[in-house]
Amino acid sequence: MTIDYLIIGQGLAGSLLAWELMQRDCKIVIIDNGKENASQVSAGLINPVTGMRFVKSANIDNLLPSAKQLYFELARFFQQTFYIEKSMLRIFRNDKELKHCLKRFDALDYLDYLDYLGALSPPSQYFNNLATDFGFLEQKQTGYLLTGPLLTCLKDFFIDNRCYRQVNIDYQDIQLQPALRWQDISPKRIIFCEGHHAVNNPWFSWLPFQPAKGEILTLEHQCELPDKILNYGDWLIPLDSRHFRIGATFDRENLNTLPTGSGKNALLNALKPVSANLAAQATLLNHQANIRPCTLDKQPFLGHHPQYPQLAIFNGFGAKGSLQIPWHSRHFADALLNQKPPPSNIQRHYAPHFTG
Repeated sequence: MTIDYLIIGQGLAGSLLAWELMQRDCKIVIIDNGKENASQVSAGLINPVTGMRFVKSANIDNLLPSAKQLYFELARFFQQTFYIEKSMLRIFRNDKELKHCLKRFDALDYLDYLDYLGALSPPSQYFNNLATDFGFLEQKQTGYLLTGPLLTCLKDFFIDNRCYRQVNIDYQDIQLQPALRWQDISPKRIIFCEGHHAVNNPWFSWLPFQPAKGEILTLEHQCELPDKILNYGDWLIPLDSRHFRIGATFDRENLNTLPTGSGKNALLNALKPVSANLAAQATLLNHQANIRPCTLDKQPFLGHHPQYPQLAIFNGFGAKGSLQIPWHSRHFADALLNQKPPPSNIQRHYAPHFTG
C-alpha cells in the first residue's frame, strides 16, 4: 500500500495532524498501541495568561483563534461539543501574587491583555464558599478540551476510513532503504507523534525532552461552587454541578503512569486553603496519571531528521497541547506539502544535540 504519510501515535498531536492532512486530500495511515496516553488523561486546559507574573502565552493571539476554529469545526462534523469555554478565577495565594497582578495592570502593555483579563476583586473572607483572603482575578477566554471524547470520535473516524491500525510499533520493522517501508505500507514520510515514548525512538531520542509525570483526580461533591475554572496554583475544573477534576502534579523523577498516594494528598492539600470543606468531603471517583512530553526549551519539536529527511517528528507540546497543536498542525501540514521549514523547527537542536 502506497500512502503519503504514516503517523505513529493517536494522541492529540497525531490525531489532529492526521485530520489536517486528510482535509488536504492526503492519504494517511495512523497507528497506535491502543493504550491510554497523556492526551486522554489531560484536562485539556486552555489559559492565555499564566504564571506568577501573569504573562501571555507566546503567540496566543494566533494559537487561541486557531484552536477554537478547529474544535468548533470538529464539533460540527461529529455533532458533539468538545471545547467548553468557561471563565477562570485566579485566586491569589499570598500578597506577592496580588502585587504581581497589580503590576500587570499598571504595565505599559496592559492594553494587550484586555481581551484576557477581567475584573480584579479585592481581598475578602469568602466568595461563593471559597476562601479569597488575598482577592482574585477573573480571566477571560479560558476553557478546556474534552480530549477523551474527541480522541474517541477521531479514532472511530479513522477506522471508518480504513486508515487506523492498532499495533505496538517495533522500530526494527521500519525499513529506510532502498525505500521507506513499514510492514505492507510504503509511505512518502513517517511522522512520529509518540508523546513521551519518543525518548526511546532510535532516530529522535537525541532531542532534549524533559518528560514530567502528572496526576489528576476526579471527584464528586455536595458543595456549592461557582461554575468557573479555579486556579490557585493547581486548578479545579467543574464538570457539572456535582463533579470536578483537580490537578496536576509535576514530577520529573518518577516517570511512570501509576497513581500515587502522595500525588493524591498533594492535590487535596493544595485545595484546602481555598475550600477545606470541599477537600475533606469530596468523594474520589478516579485517579489518573500519565507522562507529559515536555521539552528543555519549552517549545515543541517539529521537523525532519538531519540524516533521514523521510522521517519527521511532531511532538513535545507538554501541558499546552490543546492550545498549541491546532495551529502547529496547520502550519506543519503547510511545511510538509510545500517543502518549507516548519515553526519550532528542530534544526535549532541539530548542532548542540545531534551527534550523527
